[in-house]
Amino acid sequence: MTARISHIELDDRNLPPPTPEIEQERKVAMYDLLEDNSFALPARDGRDVPDGPYRVALSIRERRLVFDITTEDMGQVAEFHLSLSPFRQVVKDYWAICESYFDAVKTMPPSQIETIDMARRGIHNEGARILQERLEGKAEIDADTARRLFTLICVLHYGG
Repeated sequence: MTARISHIELDDRNLPPPTPEIEQERKVAMYDLLEDNSFALPARDGRDVPDGPYRVALSIRERRLVFDITTEDMGQVAEFHLSLSPFRQVVKDYWAICESYFDAVKTMPPSQIETIDMARRGIHNEGARILQERLEGKAEIDADTARRLFTLICVLHYGG
């Protein structure tokens, strides 16, 4: 399948070192994303778009989320700059609930952990929905791909 991401890179050079939990979130999201994703670029402005698979570099530049997309052989395909404003609150909520979850796993009974995890999934789904909306007309992604990319956006937001 060519409508997919074959390589993902995060530009986290200017971020504080991640906590072990955040590093684990990042590793799982990257692994899951590369195992199974759907990422297609529609033709824009009457120009054809090279077929994937694609290499995607995510970064935050000048307070904007940047998707830099190239082909497997590093040919430039597209670059999207998205405002971070629509993501701010949901990212903040996501990290707050993640902290509760990480703490709960250490001390609480499974029923309480499950309740927190359901809330975490709900916030995660909301972030994925916002990402899909923001990418409309730029990239077509499925819900699972949006969820994994949202996790990586959260990682880039951490400490930023």
